[in-house]
Amino acid sequence: MLRTARYLISSALLLAGTLGGSMGASAQTIELNAGHVLTTASHYHAAAAKLAELVAEKSKGQIKINVFPAAQLGGEVKMIQSVRTGTQDIVVTGEAPLENTVKDYTVFSFPYLFSSVDEANKTLQGPIGKEMLGLLPQYGMVGLGFISALERNVFTNGRVIKTAADMQGLKIRVIPGPGYVTAYKALGAQPTPMAYTELYMALQNGAVDAGENSPDLFLQDRFIEVSKTYSFTKIMYMPALIIISKAKWDGFTPDQQKIFREAAAEAVTFAIGHYKKDYAAAIETMKAGGKVQIVEPDLATFRATAPDVYAALLKEFPQAKPWLDKIKAQ
Repeated sequence: MLRTARYLISSALLLAGTLGGSMGASAQTIELNAGHVLTTASHYHAAAAKLAELVAEKSKGQIKINVFPAAQLGGEVKMIQSVRTGTQDIVVTGEAPLENTVKDYTVFSFPYLFSSVDEANKTLQGPIGKEMLGLLPQYGMVGLGFISALERNVFTNGRVIKTAADMQGLKIRVIPGPGYVTAYKALGAQPTPMAYTELYMALQNGAVDAGENSPDLFLQDRFIEVSKTYSFTKIMYMPALIIISKAKWDGFTPDQQKIFREAAAEAVTFAIGHYKKDYAAAIETMKAGGKVQIVEPDLATFRATAPDVYAALLKEFPQAKPWLDKIKAQ
């Protein structure tokens, strides 16, 4: 389903010296591996590729970053753990799999926390986003920045989702994050956590009835081939971020860290713009193609379930409460 070609993108990192110093032929080079689960058309890949390009430019060509798309290094849960232990250097990932480790991140699994991608991104690029990134070092990770949040909508291989009542008993694949499982259970669905790479086949063979994802990924990963309806439920706006291993980060000089910080800031801006364009183009393609039924559900019925869903989430994840209050107070 997903492309499996290996894409090697070179950038550079000097192990000794400064930004202003010369980078001679004797400078030691480093090779880093970065992975993500999406295709090379995705904004995840755009972020990784741009990061590599900019680090190469800023460090005068002394780092090599190998970018592995399409889950070549494993699923997100596996890659996150590999980054924590230092056996993988960089991952671009959705935040939901991080909830297994960073419980505070479960706040992002609260339905209708944001009303749009732009609103979510404003929070993520502001003080709250910086605070959230600041939680990662204690778990062996350094957050280089949040790229665009993804609007996640429900698509099915049969059932039409028009109201919240239509979610009852729906066997839906969800991200392997505890907050997502609790949220969809509270909505009345039967959430089935599974790796993203397994979803296409699961829809095809009827192991699940539905998935949830952004319009661009719905097309890029060809779920349109195994789905009949796409409903703009807008339940979640999932952040995504660039993470580097703290073990690797701690071995960098301050100047090297500065290179990465600057490159990451530009890569984040680039990826946000990339997602915005892909999102708009995907909706136009879906509407024009006639291959899938587009549904505009009654969102009021979904939002009406929020108090019960929030109560269930807060009971299980009380550490999300301070973050929920901060986000709502903006």
